[in-house]
Amino acid sequence: MMTSSQRDPAMMRDSATPTRNPFSRRRAAPAAPGLISSLQAYGGLQAWAARAHRPLQSLGRIGSLEVRLAQTAAEVRQAQKLRYRVFYQEGTAIPNPGRLFARRDVDGYDAICDHLLVLDHAAREGTPGNRPAVVGTYRLLRQALAEDHGGFYTAGEFDISGLIERHRNLQFLELGRSCVLAPYRNKRTVELLWHGIHAYITQNRCDVMIGCASLDGTEPKRLALPLSFLHHYARAPEEWRAQALPERYVEMNRISKESIDPKEALRQLPPLVKGYLRLGAYIGDGAVVDHEFGTTDVLIVLPVSVIKQRYIEHFDLGRRAA
Repeated sequence: MMTSSQRDPAMMRDSATPTRNPFSRRRAAPAAPGLISSLQAYGGLQAWAARAHRPLQSLGRIGSLEVRLAQTAAEVRQAQKLRYRVFYQEGTAIPNPGRLFARRDVDGYDAICDHLLVLDHAAREGTPGNRPAVVGTYRLLRQALAEDHGGFYTAGEFDISGLIERHRNLQFLELGRSCVLAPYRNKRTVELLWHGIHAYITQNRCDVMIGCASLDGTEPKRLALPLSFLHHYARAPEEWRAQALPERYVEMNRISKESIDPKEALRQLPPLVKGYLRLGAYIGDGAVVDHEFGTTDVLIVLPVSVIKQRYIEHFDLGRRAA
């Protein structure tokens, strides 16, 4: 994957020029639902590796933990194995035949994304080639690459075409497939992941982060309190709003604002969603039930411009992560 900090010239063209809009498609070209397409996705990592030559650059380190981008296809496979363990073995996701066969969470997007890794240099035992263990990961997809390869993953659940069109002068970055190994689910690991994201958006001049964030469970009635809280307290203003696809739309406004206990609602929210809210993220209109992963998803929209300065300074860990 290229990591050039230059904006894609195609994004700077005159708005009157007719352009294709891949962001209204439902997980088009890259999606890999079946065994054959999953195996093709594995092969795509070889092409990814050929494009991924870059100087090894650590984005931050605290003790034995380091955050950086994956450099090789083997490191991406480590991330896929971690995702499989967290999503399918610990969680309630149901693997398709390709993922079950490979024991890895893989789809076609892996071959076009950058993969942010947290590695533990003190946990090498048992890893192939004595590599550091991958204990945390995030998948990052820049807009220029999404345009060239059929659109964002998020477009399979939310109609983000209007959102991107309203902000055609800005560069979007999709965050996805976030997970951390259970013993490492602590403040230090999360800080390293967010430091890596901060460094990435700075290097690549990204302006807006988007992605699907998940609440456990596929019965919205049981999630009425957290969904309603997000609707009333964090719903995106019109400028930044996008809706769930009509055929997948799940109403979030299930309890009146007056009847909500905010403390209890926050307690029920996943840590990742609460972390996004602390940074200033907005929530889209409507949720989507993802039966494959056993979750109910909401849309996260986080313009870099709204992140509070104290968090920008906090995630600038250059002097703290040594």
